[in-house]
Amino acid sequence: MTFAAAAALATGMAFAQTPAPGATPGNAPRGGVRAAMHRHLLQALNLTDAQKQQAKAIFQEARQSAQPIAQKAKDNREALAAAVKANNSSQIQSLATTQGGLQGQLLGIRSEAMAKFYAILTPEQRTKADEVQQQIRQRLQRRLGRGNNG
Repeated sequence: MTFAAAAALATGMAFAQTPAPGATPGNAPRGGVRAAMHRHLLQALNLTDAQKQQAKAIFQEARQSAQPIAQKAKDNREALAAAVKANNSSQIQSLATTQGGLQGQLLGIRSEAMAKFYAILTPEQRTKADEVQQQIRQRLQRRLGRGNNG
């Protein structure tokens, strides 16, 4: 779970750096806490121009691969919401199972992109990325912990 969160977070950082033309808020964070964390990580890594170009290509490819699956997931969520309102238990179970599979496919695409991105980093950048991601996880855990206690 932690790896998945870190992978999703780090994947988003590249999307935040180089949004594709016509990108929508649903696939490229433009502001807020998540985008600030992504910018912080990118600045900490101090990527070369070549690495930035490679990262852009990696994450654009991932975004293109994920787009049709993300649309299916969105459509499925809407159908699931309708099934909930209709109290249709069998449809809820079927749609929930489908949603899990779609989310798994998206996680796979994002994780593969992150692996490719991580591979272009120098050993020093990898160490720094790991440190920054650990700091982000710790902050998130503190915030979640506070929310559960208050």
